[in-house]
Amino acid sequence: MKQVCINGRFLTQAITGVQRYAWEIVRALDRRLTADPQLRGRYSFTLVTPRRCPQNLVLQHIPVVPCGKLSGHAWEQLELPAYAGGRLTLNLCNTAPIRAPGLVTIYDASVYVIPQAYSAAFRLWYRVLFRVLGQRARTILTVSEFSRGELARRARIPMEKTRVIPGGTEHILRTPADCSIFARVPVEPGRYILAVGSRSPHKNLGAVVRAVSLLGSSGPPLVAAGGSNSRVFQQASMAVDGSFYSAGYVTDPELRALYQHAACFVFPSLYEGFGLPPLEAMSCGCPTVVSRAASLPEVCGDAALYCDPLDPESIAQQMRRLLEDPSQRAEYRERGLERARGFTWDRSAGAVLSALEDVEPS
Repeated sequence: MKQVCINGRFLTQAITGVQRYAWEIVRALDRRLTADPQLRGRYSFTLVTPRRCPQNLVLQHIPVVPCGKLSGHAWEQLELPAYAGGRLTLNLCNTAPIRAPGLVTIYDASVYVIPQAYSAAFRLWYRVLFRVLGQRARTILTVSEFSRGELARRARIPMEKTRVIPGGTEHILRTPADCSIFARVPVEPGRYILAVGSRSPHKNLGAVVRAVSLLGSSGPPLVAAGGSNSRVFQQASMAVDGSFYSAGYVTDPELRALYQHAACFVFPSLYEGFGLPPLEAMSCGCPTVVSRAASLPEVCGDAALYCDPLDPESIAQQMRRLLEDPSQRAEYRERGLERARGFTWDRSAGAVLSALEDVEPS
């Protein structure tokens, strides 16, 4: 039986796209163990967390074990490897203990490509960590072929050492839509443009604001959902011209309601290792405009309209196509639903299991 310690430090962090990936793969692994007694005979997983862990996962076959007295990177680098001993570690959230890296997921090379988006301490630590993990880890997992190439080019991680495991989307459909969000965000369902993401400069929200202003006074307002971490991201300044509502942090049910009732979704990010929000929007039947940049064409395929993220007029032009032509909205709604069905967390968990299967005992 292969014994695997899952690095549970992600449970102490707010749920961003990176933490979402870790949460959902652990849940999907547990569902697979529940459904397959033979798999339970081949693998023994333990989710190891810092002792002061505010988040809880309800799992059937993966025990959650708090350990140690430290927290954060100190816990991960000192106490987690001591607990793991000789067992293989599975690290799903962009970091890993240097002494026992095992399998490590690294999402992208953004700390090299867009350093201005991060604090100096954050980018220095992660640049050093990625180089070391790239040398020491048994296998590097990442979320797209784009990121695989970027990690080879920027962090010098050999491509043959890297496996691509995309994320899934079914989490956004797990709970009913919560339309009470429209009491807090005073827009008319079906008559607004939605953007989702942090205020980090590479998310390019300012370009969406400018593009919406180009639609004129008759254009629908913009709703922006998503929080930010000022300790990690440098905050972008935005000049707001026209109707704009900041929803701030929203729950999954609230986000589902915003996706389902938006006239269109816009995601002009300058750099993404994967790009989960466009797939979430597609899962909810929301026609989508994304930038022709980074991993987004790989992830979205022919199911989205593409824009030049540096040109607000290009963004506005693609939004007009969806806003003014019902047949275009219907077409890209169906394309999006079909595309999103190809990305599931169960499939991601299966790929993780395949990666674990290929790792020989040390």
